[in-house]
Amino acid sequence: MKTNYRMAFFVALAINLLLLGGGGALWWRSHSAAVSRIAPAATAASAPRASAGVGSSGPSHESPLAPVPISSQQLQRIGVRIGEVRRKSVSDVIRTTGSVAVDERGLAYVQVRFAGYIQKVFVDSTYQYVRRGQPLFTIYSPELLSTEREYLLARESQRRLARSPDPAVARDAASLVQAAAERLALWGVPRREIERLRATGRIRRDLVIDSPVTGYVTQREALPNAYAEPGTRLYTVANLSTIWVFAHVFQNDLGRLKIGDRARLTVNTYPGRRFTGRVDFIYPEIDPATRTARVRLRFVNPTLKLVPGMFVNVSLEAPMGEQVVIPASGVLQTGTRQIVFVDRGDGYLEPRDVQLGAEVGDEYIVLKGLKPGERIVTSANFLIDSQSQLQAALSAFAPPPAAPRTAGAPQARLAVALQPNPPRVGRNLIRVTLTDPKGGPVNGAQVSATFALPGMPAMGMAGKQVSVQLSPAGNGAYQGSVTLTGGGTWQVAVVARRGSQVLATHQLSVDAAGGL
Repeated sequence: MKTNYRMAFFVALAINLLLLGGGGALWWRSHSAAVSRIAPAATAASAPRASAGVGSSGPSHESPLAPVPISSQQLQRIGVRIGEVRRKSVSDVIRTTGSVAVDERGLAYVQVRFAGYIQKVFVDSTYQYVRRGQPLFTIYSPELLSTEREYLLARESQRRLARSPDPAVARDAASLVQAAAERLALWGVPRREIERLRATGRIRRDLVIDSPVTGYVTQREALPNAYAEPGTRLYTVANLSTIWVFAHVFQNDLGRLKIGDRARLTVNTYPGRRFTGRVDFIYPEIDPATRTARVRLRFVNPTLKLVPGMFVNVSLEAPMGEQVVIPASGVLQTGTRQIVFVDRGDGYLEPRDVQLGAEVGDEYIVLKGLKPGERIVTSANFLIDSQSQLQAALSAFAPPPAAPRTAGAPQARLAVALQPNPPRVGRNLIRVTLTDPKGGPVNGAQVSATFALPGMPAMGMAGKQVSVQLSPAGNGAYQGSVTLTGGGTWQVAVVARRGSQVLATHQLSVDAAGGL
């Protein structure tokens, strides 16, 4: 009995080992085949990435464009306007804000060059307007009185020694008078006070100090009975007949500015009034927080309307010389291209890539692609762009028209039907009926249909295109299914040909229901 069990065990073990070996062999064979299939695909998939390095532009997602033949009635119906490419003198306007400040070259400090005590103060408040020569305060200085006495004594000695038989004595007396007068002048004593002292021979206890300039007192430290030392700043007077404005300009605009450029200023305090000045200095420093540089402007301020601390609006005019310009509305920005539609006459619009410079007001500077005198579309560009994309889709099957008008009668008539109508996002049926000029069915043709949904670059949406080859359905009918991947107005181009000969073409627009 034990022998039978032992034999059965070994037989089962052998069978299991055989099954495991066969299964392993089958797995290895299938795994090797899968690897051999995946390897070429992986190599092919990695090839574009390897070649997409420096110097490779990669695939373009821009919808192709083609010349657009369009009648004058259609141009008028969709509201197309035409503008002209012009060459003219251009000035760029940089708009920013700024604040009014004192012109430092019009500041003056009032100080005394001797020690003394302030007695009377005539100008006793800040921002009081003073004129040059107007009395500010009086000061008593024992040191100044001693010098004045020395001057009078020297004058008296000169009078007594004037008739001396020794000429040297008279000269020495005159030099003492001159030295005392110069000492008074160096201490800042006004000339009128020295003349009064010489004429009257009497010492005045208090000396009157005048304003050296005309302007506003912006700082005052002169107080009655205060002690003043040489170098003490008693008044600061600002001449506001010219003022500075500090404007903040982004670093991208600095290259267009230079010293002497015209600047205009407006302030809400005086609606409708403009002040004109010049760029006085461009500071060689960029604020790392705002990426702006300070630009100092100088304005003449004879009526004193502009006062320090005012917040103002600034327009800087940067002359750019003679430039070729076009209206900004005539440019179609696709994201990677800048396109204009050139009017070739008789409703024939040609899309053209251009290279643009700075935007100046409501115009663009054209660097490349247009010449003065050419005419371009300045409105309804998106509609023209849709028609151009449709024409490009059609040109994949039939050449675009080479002239504004096409000649010759079609060799067949083409009718298009969609099911459902209107179509929807997803699967739709398109049926085309082809007849000859007498109404008979045309069989044996190759019929294709291209559905194009124009892109909307301003909204970041690329164009879509779907093509389908229709199958013969008998009696001049051809049909096929097309899957629309988004809702909106699709432009449809249908082409029927026999060999290399185009029998008929048809273009239409359909509105597909559904989401984008």
